[in-house]
Amino acid sequence: MAAVASTSRPSIASLEAPRLAHYLAVGLIAGAIIALQISVMRVFAVGSWSHFGSLVVSLAMLGFSLSSVVIFAGKDWFDKHWQGAATAALLLIGPLAVASNLVAQTVPFNAIFLVSDPEQKWRLLANFLLYLLPFLAGAFFLGIVFLKSRTAFGRVYFADLTGSGLAGLVVLVSMYLFSPETIIVVPLLLWAAGSLLWFLAFGAWKSVVAGVVVAALSIAGYLMLPGLLGIPDIAVSQYKGVAYARNFPDGKRIYRSVSPFGDLQVYASSYMHFAPGLSDNAAFGMPEVPANTYVGMYRDGDGPEGIMRNLAPAEQVYFRYLPMHYPYVIKARPKTFVVQFGGGISTQAALDAGSTSVTVAESNPMTLRAFRDPILRDVTGDILAEPRLKVIDYDGRLFLANTTERYDVIDLSLADSVGLSNPGGFAISEKYAYTHEAMLSYMHALADGGVVSVTLWNKEEPPKSVLKLYSTIAEAARTFDGQGAANDIFAVSSYLSTTTVLFKRGGFTEAEIKTLRDYTRSMSWEEIYYPGMAYDGSAAQKILDDYRASIFGSGEDATLTQPAADATAPADPTAPANPDCDPTAPADPTLDTCAGAGGDAGPQVLPATALERMAWHALLTGGWEKLASDYVFDARALSNDQPYFAAYVKVADLPRTLDRLDLFQDDWGYLLIWATLGIACITAASLVLLPVLFGWRIVFSRSRGKLGTILYFACLGLGYIMVEVGLISRFTVALANPTVSASVLISSMLVFSGLGSLFAERIFDRARTLLPVVLLAICVLLLAYGFYLSPVLDWIGAYPYAVRLLLCFLLVSPPSFLMGMPMATAMTWLARLGKEHLFVWAWGINGCFSVIGSAAVPIVATSFGLSAVLQWAAIAYLVAIPAFFAVLLPAKAPSVRLVTA
Repeated sequence: MAAVASTSRPSIASLEAPRLAHYLAVGLIAGAIIALQISVMRVFAVGSWSHFGSLVVSLAMLGFSLSSVVIFAGKDWFDKHWQGAATAALLLIGPLAVASNLVAQTVPFNAIFLVSDPEQKWRLLANFLLYLLPFLAGAFFLGIVFLKSRTAFGRVYFADLTGSGLAGLVVLVSMYLFSPETIIVVPLLLWAAGSLLWFLAFGAWKSVVAGVVVAALSIAGYLMLPGLLGIPDIAVSQYKGVAYARNFPDGKRIYRSVSPFGDLQVYASSYMHFAPGLSDNAAFGMPEVPANTYVGMYRDGDGPEGIMRNLAPAEQVYFRYLPMHYPYVIKARPKTFVVQFGGGISTQAALDAGSTSVTVAESNPMTLRAFRDPILRDVTGDILAEPRLKVIDYDGRLFLANTTERYDVIDLSLADSVGLSNPGGFAISEKYAYTHEAMLSYMHALADGGVVSVTLWNKEEPPKSVLKLYSTIAEAARTFDGQGAANDIFAVSSYLSTTTVLFKRGGFTEAEIKTLRDYTRSMSWEEIYYPGMAYDGSAAQKILDDYRASIFGSGEDATLTQPAADATAPADPTAPANPDCDPTAPADPTLDTCAGAGGDAGPQVLPATALERMAWHALLTGGWEKLASDYVFDARALSNDQPYFAAYVKVADLPRTLDRLDLFQDDWGYLLIWATLGIACITAASLVLLPVLFGWRIVFSRSRGKLGTILYFACLGLGYIMVEVGLISRFTVALANPTVSASVLISSMLVFSGLGSLFAERIFDRARTLLPVVLLAICVLLLAYGFYLSPVLDWIGAYPYAVRLLLCFLLVSPPSFLMGMPMATAMTWLARLGKEHLFVWAWGINGCFSVIGSAAVPIVATSFGLSAVLQWAAIAYLVAIPAFFAVLLPAKAPSVRLVTA
């Protein structure tokens, strides 16, 4: 038997002392699984919306739990036939990855109709199940390997974690070489290499040949079958921005670049009319609105971000009709800072307004590279070569927080806000440029009399994003200027278009207020707040009640379809509509300062405008807490700890949304996270209990400390994944891109956790005394990271990008190293104590609660803050301390001999 084992059919004991080749193969296969997860996320980000890809990966993690249940139920069979089962699972990973991705492109799932079309739910489920298949095959392979090498679990676990972490870095680099349509080649290559190395390690030559054939067919099929079968490489939703550009009769892609920062494409078409907040009066005030003004820039299919062509001097009056022109109405020849370059419109507006210098920040290197390409240089007139322009290649918020420079105008116009109010179930994403801390940085970077100008899309009815913006700016203004904040704000909006808020350091003068009001009237925009604005709040409560009734009422008591009474009209009904009108002194050559003057009746005000006016009155004079409590949606200010425009539905109102989900299209991402948490909890409970049904006599008669063991591994699963997912959101501050942040964070955590699991061998024999200390140290570190990580990441974010990558990679190493020890130690002790059924079950419990934790993170973050995520993870590791002693209980209670006298 030994001779046979050394050639083609190794014995059961052959994995009890794995060789280097075994470890390398396990690392490559585990790396392929992680690489496939990241690749699937890229496919969904480009084809649909990124958070659906995240859900696929979260549910795919259940494959480890499901495989553990099956292995638990058939442990004796797997002990006997482990080679055939492992070989079959290994050979299936690649073909299933190719087939699932190919078939998924034929299932036209559309998130827009997720509520209105019941069939979409089944299509979403089909996508989940399809992508689950390759992960399930990989989970079976790794589960069998862990079962058969349980006495060497720490080292195999090290290979698993380290291989997964390094594969994350491989995928990150590969995104420069492979487009989203071909990115799955990377996990296929890792899988092929791992499979061949695994078979070679056993000298299984027939399996080697089979592996080569299956790998070659899988990779060839992935690359060739879509074209042969007429199936798209990635089926892009017809409701994504780029799909519209592709359907224009003369739509043409003029630029494309792929990298970890996304798939950036630029389209040109005569049908493309991207006018961000353009006043309707432009059609009357200009001899001719410039034709073909924009090309559209799309990131992962989302957009467009408008790139304005180089306008002729006669056409440049066009800028006066854009809301980003506001600060230049009162600031002549300013020193200007543009927080985010984006499509360059704000930068062009600043240059056109006569800024003596313009400093612009752009954290995405793809954008700067695109604008330096000859194609876009011709479109924009090579704007980056403008002598007055200086480019900062990292986050403008971080630059302003650390600079000693002072600016007359700081502009944040429509940056990262294209998706804030579009339907389609957008993912919960962090918007650090709009937080309270960011606004304070902008205000502190102003010169005396300087102006911060913030323009945001205002496309929601009832208003949502704008109220969060208003409360954030007002809170920052009060922090910065105390009671004087009421004199520092000027706010305007246009219905279902944009809103603009100006903050002036030192407050607005009466002359500036009049100039700004004249400009507002000339553009036919709505005044929302200015210092000294009259306010009549008699209709305030009715508007709040009507908005709540329009969402949660029966439909008979809502009256919001009619214009509301003017909540800000002067008390004197005989007052002229435009008392400050002076037709002989326009503030700007393009202005008609008497626009809207005259008439027998006062102006009618839409409920949204009235609500925004009462919000500013409450924010600056008192009563905001009550208004925010009475309003139907969450309007809390953004902070670095809670940087979310999403999650508008208040938690208490969640049960009331179930029969009217069609009213919450722009918050489906948030609602879907709650649904995912519920599904994850039900599924986890089922998978935890199934082993009891299969082997209840074995579980309850042979293993002591069952409940404590369940609690211990549940805590590890919850704690680890909450740290991982929570830190991805945090690291976006420094790395400026969620894909890069995820790749670096996951890679770092897995690599250092792998090293921790290897080091854990040194404490196995003293685990009873040392592991509780390790768990307590993890708890303390996570609490410290929760409190102090944000300023550290702000500091890192100002370094060159390569330095940022290295520092972020190392920053997470201390807790990650320690977090690799508890799992390896406990699994090894289960094997030593002969708790073989609990060994398999524990692995599944860890996977189940990892899924629960990943779904819980965005809920905890939006409700309590990102620091709370780390605090909850710390509590999980703290609870694991007493639970660990249940793991160390012998399988059977020691016999007690009675001694009689």
